[in-house]
Amino acid sequence: MNQPALRLSPADEIAPATLICESDVPLGPALAADRVALAVITGVEGPSYRPVGAVMAIDAMGATWGSLSSGCIERDVVLHAREALTDGHPRTLRYGAGSPFRDLALPCGGGLDILILPRPDLEALRQAATDLAARRPAMPTLGPLTLHIQPQPRFLVLGKGPEAHCFASLAAAAGFPVEALSPDPETLSGLARTRLLPGPDWPQDLAIDARTAVTLFFHDHDWEPPLLAAALQSPAIYVGAQGSLRAHHARCEALAAMGLPPDRIARLASPFGLIPSARDPRTLAASVLAQVLERTQLR
Repeated sequence: MNQPALRLSPADEIAPATLICESDVPLGPALAADRVALAVITGVEGPSYRPVGAVMAIDAMGATWGSLSSGCIERDVVLHAREALTDGHPRTLRYGAGSPFRDLALPCGGGLDILILPRPDLEALRQAATDLAARRPAMPTLGPLTLHIQPQPRFLVLGKGPEAHCFASLAAAAGFPVEALSPDPETLSGLARTRLLPGPDWPQDLAIDARTAVTLFFHDHDWEPPLLAAALQSPAIYVGAQGSLRAHHARCEALAAMGLPPDRIARLASPFGLIPSARDPRTLAASVLAQVLERTQLR
């Protein structure tokens, strides 16, 4: 079958390392399938649903993991990927503005360049998967792109009561890794990853990396200062605690009395959440989750 002339964004137009989130690269399915092709967005013109570096994995039967658009082009990409798996040759595709596929319009009005790799470097993908499992950034090269893959946001939820339970449930339902810690077994009931918190000291075996958000939901604020001091001195991307503005000032004073430097205390989120004065657990949970995700967006 004759194919229209296709083009790839020139390599010199692509950043040396493309910043991307772990959730945009389905490494697990790519490594589990017997034969898999990777379709990678290598160029974006105008608005786009997915970023440069986003990956879709396609196996020989046409099963897919990940996405490249809002559903506009995936079926066509699968056809090209299965052909590439048969003949072993990469494909370069253009969709939207400037595309030869005029029957496949992108509603956003932009343009996408897609590279299909039928023989990705599995060793590089395995190393990337190992790094990300250990919460370390990974840098595999796919065609002209070196992806700088950041671990997805992770949530440590500490507290007691319905607010802590609701927030941990919401973040987990959204697909993020969540660990909940509480002195109250009822608060932890029904949550997947939990541990009892025996006291106000930070657990020595609980690491905090640069893509971890630490959220505290205590009504009794006596436990907060030592827990917050440990979180604020860590590389956590977000640290916040439930309570009024008065409670925030009180905890800042307590942290200062413990000898915490002003620049560390200033990292404590205020207000806690995007919705002012949220007064029920669900609203507070959505408000805080939105604020954390705003902080964790890759620039």
